[in-house]
Amino acid sequence: MGSENGLPQIPEGWCWTTGDVVFSFITSGSRGWAQYYADSGVAFLRMGNLNHASITIDLTDIQRVRLPQGVEGTRSRVQKGDILLSITADIGMIGLVPENFEEAYINQHVALARPFPKLNAAFLAWYLAAQYGAQKQFLELQRGATKTGLGLDDIRAIKIPLPPRREQERIVEKIEELFTQLDAGVELLKKLKKKLKRYRQAVLKAAVEGKLTQEWREAHRDTLEPASVLRDRILKERREKWEADQLAQMQAKGKLPKDDSWKKKYKEPTPPKTADLPELPDGWIWVSLEQVSWDCGYGTSEKCDYSFSGYPVLRIPNLVEGKIVLDDLKFALGAKSSNLSNSLATGDLLVIRTNGSRDLIGRAALVTQNYEKPHFFASYLIRFRIVNTEDLPYWVSQIWHYSRIRQWIESAAATSAGQYNVSLTTLNNLALELPPSAEQKRIHEELEQCFSIINQIEKSIEKNLKRAERLRQSILKQAFEGKLVPQDPNDEPASVLCDRIKAEKAKREAEMKAKRKNTVKNRKSNASSPQLEMFQGSVEEPES
Repeated sequence: MGSENGLPQIPEGWCWTTGDVVFSFITSGSRGWAQYYADSGVAFLRMGNLNHASITIDLTDIQRVRLPQGVEGTRSRVQKGDILLSITADIGMIGLVPENFEEAYINQHVALARPFPKLNAAFLAWYLAAQYGAQKQFLELQRGATKTGLGLDDIRAIKIPLPPRREQERIVEKIEELFTQLDAGVELLKKLKKKLKRYRQAVLKAAVEGKLTQEWREAHRDTLEPASVLRDRILKERREKWEADQLAQMQAKGKLPKDDSWKKKYKEPTPPKTADLPELPDGWIWVSLEQVSWDCGYGTSEKCDYSFSGYPVLRIPNLVEGKIVLDDLKFALGAKSSNLSNSLATGDLLVIRTNGSRDLIGRAALVTQNYEKPHFFASYLIRFRIVNTEDLPYWVSQIWHYSRIRQWIESAAATSAGQYNVSLTTLNNLALELPPSAEQKRIHEELEQCFSIINQIEKSIEKNLKRAERLRQSILKQAFEGKLVPQDPNDEPASVLCDRIKAEKAKREAEMKAKRKNTVKNRKSNASSPQLEMFQGSVEEPES
C-alpha cells in the first residue's frame, strides 16, 4: 500500500493524480440561451438533468434550443465519455455522456470535464459522484458568500486515486454489477411506496364518500344526529368566538362598547355552491371553509432569521405532510413581535398560499397543541381558525388531502411571474363534506388505525432506501480504496500511464503553441498584402 502527502493509502500500482492530469479539456456551459428555447431542436442540458444518486443523465425533462447559424462552436458541445458536473447551488451532481448521445450543449451552471482517451470515463465519473471521493473535496472547495459554487480550477485541483487501466475497467464492471442488483431492490421499494400512496388515497376517498363507515351508519341510523344540527352548533359557536375576539380587541385598546350595536358588524359566512358537487350519504351536508372557521388571515411579514431572538415564526418548511414540524425554525427580529392574540393555537389550520411550485400551493397542516412560547406564521401562509367543535379540526385536516380538494385548489390557483397563488377569499369558498359528529369520530378512529399501519410500512421503506444509499456509498468507498476487486501484478502501474498522459499533453500543448504562433505570423504577413487583405480573420483559432 502507498500514500502521498498525507493522502489516504492506496494499493501498489495505483497513484494519486489530479483533475488537471486526467482531463484533457474542462469548460463551463453557455449563457444567454433562453432566447433560443424551442419545442424542438438540440438538447440543452441543465442541472436538472444531473443527480447525486447515479451517473446517468436524466432525460425526463430535456430543454430544447434552436440555434442560429454560427451561434456556438464546439466548446460546450458534449461528446461520448464527457463527465458533466453541476457547479452552482447544488454542486457535485454528475452525468456521464453515453455512446450515441444526441447533439447537446450545456448551460452555465454545468461544467464539462473530458477524460483522456486512455482512461476509463465511468471510473472517473463514479469517483466524482462518491461521497468518500470527490464529493467531500467539492464541499471543501466550494465558495461564495451567498451562493455556493465551484470554479474550473477547482475541478482541475481534485485529487484522484488512479488504478492501472485494466483495473479501472474491472472496478467499473463490479460497481455496475452490484448497483444493478441494488437498483432492482430500490425499484421494488419505490413501487411499493407508490402503491401505499394510492392506497392511502383510496382509504381517504372511502372515508370522504361515507363508504368507510357505511355499515356503522346503517347500524346507528335511528340515533345518529344529522350533520345539519352540527352545522347550526358550529355557526353559533363561530359567532360567539368572533364576538369574544372583537370584545377582547376593544378592551385591549381601552374602548369598552356602550351597547351591543357592534355585534351587527358580524358577517354571516357564505354557504358553498353545491350544484356541481356529488351526492352525499344520508345525514351528511356540504359546508364552506368559511362556515367552519371563525377567523382567518395572513401571517407576519416581519423579517426573520435563525439567529434572531424574537418569537418563532413558522414557514413553508415547517408544514410537512399535513403536520407541523419544528426542527427548522426561524425567529422574529425582536421580542416585541406581533399581538399575542395572533399566535398559533390548537385547531389552527395553516395553508400555503404562494409558491413557485404548483404542487405546494394549498398544502396544509393542523396545529394540534398550544405552545409554551407563542409561535407565529409567515406572510405566505394563511391561518384558518377552525371552530373547535367535537372532532371538526381533525376532520377538516384529514379530508384536506383528498384528491377532489387538491384538484379544486390547483384549478383555483392564479399564476403570475412564475408564482402560484391562492387567496384567502378563494379558499373561503372551498366546499367540504360534513358528516354527523359521531360519524366523524368513527371515521377518525378508522383512519388513524389504517394510516398508522401505512405509516409504519412507509417508515420501513424509507429506512431501507437510506440503507441502500449507505450500501451504495460503501461500495464506492471500497472501490476507491482498492478493496472491491483484486489487484493484478501484471497490470501496467498507473504512474506509467500518468507519465504517458503528461507527455502527450505536453506534446500537444507545444504543437498548439507552435500552431498559434504560425497563425499570428501569417496574419501579420497577410495584413501587409492588399491582395490578401480580404482573407484576414478567415483562419479559425484552434480550440483550447
